[in-house]
Amino acid sequence: MSDISKNKASTEVKEPETINETETLVNEIEESFTFLQKAADNFDNRYISKVFRDLGRLRRKISQNPECLKIIINKTYPSEHPNKLYLVDTIGTPTTNDDKMDIDESINSNDVVLPEIDLYIHLLVQIYLLDQEELKKLDAFNDKVINLMQTFNRRSLDFIQAKIWFYISRTKELTKDYYSIRPSLLLSLRTATLRHDSETTASIITLLLRNYLLSHDINQATNLIEKTEFPENAGNALYARYYYYLAKINAIQLDYSLAHEYVLAAIRKTPQTHLANGFIQSATKLSIIIELLMGDIPELKVFKNNAGNFEPYFMVTKAVKLGDLKFFSEVLKKYESYFVKDDNFTLVSRLGQNVIKTGIRIISLSYSKISLKDICIKLHLDSEELTEYIVSKAIRDGVIEASINHEHGYMKSKELLDIYSTKLPQGEFDQRIKFCLSLHNDSVKSMRYPSDNNKLDSNKNNLESKEEEIDLLKAIEEGDLDDFMD
Repeated sequence: MSDISKNKASTEVKEPETINETETLVNEIEESFTFLQKAADNFDNRYISKVFRDLGRLRRKISQNPECLKIIINKTYPSEHPNKLYLVDTIGTPTTNDDKMDIDESINSNDVVLPEIDLYIHLLVQIYLLDQEELKKLDAFNDKVINLMQTFNRRSLDFIQAKIWFYISRTKELTKDYYSIRPSLLLSLRTATLRHDSETTASIITLLLRNYLLSHDINQATNLIEKTEFPENAGNALYARYYYYLAKINAIQLDYSLAHEYVLAAIRKTPQTHLANGFIQSATKLSIIIELLMGDIPELKVFKNNAGNFEPYFMVTKAVKLGDLKFFSEVLKKYESYFVKDDNFTLVSRLGQNVIKTGIRIISLSYSKISLKDICIKLHLDSEELTEYIVSKAIRDGVIEASINHEHGYMKSKELLDIYSTKLPQGEFDQRIKFCLSLHNDSVKSMRYPSDNNKLDSNKNNLESKEEEIDLLKAIEEGDLDDFMD
């Protein structure tokens, strides 16, 4: 009997705690509603940005306490609102007790719900279903959200719609359905461009590029880049994502120098928070591969200063640096699953030619004269004819300074030239100048100047402060300081 009484006491203690947690969570969501109301009244999206900053913490609480969503829906929507029925059905009936809050009666007596609050609740339901991994239910729910967004045309909804489109695209990506979402994304891109909705436009462009890359439609991605213009006033996170996709597309199309510029810009644009660590790792891995494809060797600090599993890329870099084709094949076979997971296997497999070029360059620096047979043995190539072809191509591409004696079958290296007599220092200097100019232009664009209205307000405030100082001095002279302070 004592054990039974203890269990009853423990349940009686836990139920009020869950009620208090639900009440506090509902109050937090309602506080975000006040910011959304201010954003709608003042046409200021900074209030919505503040709501999104607290979205991650709120998301974790909702996944642990889902009944708060049904309470919010019943408190926000009137009983006959068309959105209320399918929102409640989508969430499902939470497991509640008789002692918990009454969630069946609607508190809102108005027939109209603010569009910002309406879409924000749909966003919370989206995130909840995604965390619960109910992808089929979420996919059906997203169709209703798309139809709802088409009924609104308010600039205060731009940030919310961009976030909603992200989760819609994420749902299709998890279900491996890359093609059905494209018409809706293209239609919304056209609508957002006509309405000068820069946030939604930038978000949908990045989502389309990601969709094309996942389905390996590189030509479609190139056409999208050529026919669209990325908004200049987009956020740094969207710019970083856009540059990353541009780098990947140009790397696939063999334009490694332009891809290297884009991937460096993506790393610079990435917000310096712990939430962006995964993106920084992906961009760094891509930059390592692009540098290797360009013929450069990344510095050792790139692998040491970044958290994450960089061992496969370090071993590939080691194989390219040594010029050992056999070692490169072993590394590629061993870490194939890692490269496929990072979606970099195609680019890494191209490095076989760079391994051969590096090996030929090392041999040309070590030997002034060497037979093609010895080169074939050192590089583990199939035949002397293939070796002769590869060496002649390396000479034509400017990888080495040498000549081939076809009669006697050997390669003779030329004397090393002074590097300052070549165009290499000029190219390096030009690259640094471009980097400094782009950094200066970005800094100028990021500077904010007060508008004329703000200048007038500041002048008024200065005049008022001066008048207060004059009144204070007069009060001190006349001895009425106490009256003035009152």
